[in-house]
This record gives sequence, structure tokens and C-alpha cells, in this order.
Amino acid sequence: MSIRNRAGEWESLLLGVEPEYCGVCNQVLYRNTTMLKGGWERCSVCNRFVHYACLAGGKVPYLKRRPRVCLNCEQQD
Repeated sequence: MSIRNRAGEWESLLLGVEPEYCGVCNQVLYRNTTMLKGGWERCSVCNRFVHYACLAGGKVPYLKRRPRVCLNCEQQD
């Protein structure tokens, strides 16, 4: 006889995980699709997660602007 049988029904303690979407291109931010493409960052203006490719570029072509600003927020300025 098991203790679990006497305790009755057990509820799962796992929370549902909602996927996060990019604030610029509205595509899903999954690790398997973004790991080799730079990943993602949080925009310092709108505070949303965006793909690294959706961030505004800096003075050097392959580096991104600091502080991190997404393309939507850069166009609004």
C-alpha cells in the first residue's frame, strides 16, 4: 500500500508556459530557432523582448546600439 494511494488525487504543480513573441516581427522567441542567430534582448525603451536581428544597429555594422533599442522604438524617435 502506498502513501500516494491514501492521499487522493494529486494536482500537477507545473505552470503553463506561454511563448514570448518578438516585439518587432511578432515571431516566437524559441531557443532552438534563435540560438545560432544571436538570440534575443530586451529593448530598453519599450521593455519588450526582441530578436537580436530586430535591434537597431550601431556605428559598427555588426554591433548593435547601446543601450539596446528595437527598430520600432528607433523609428518613433
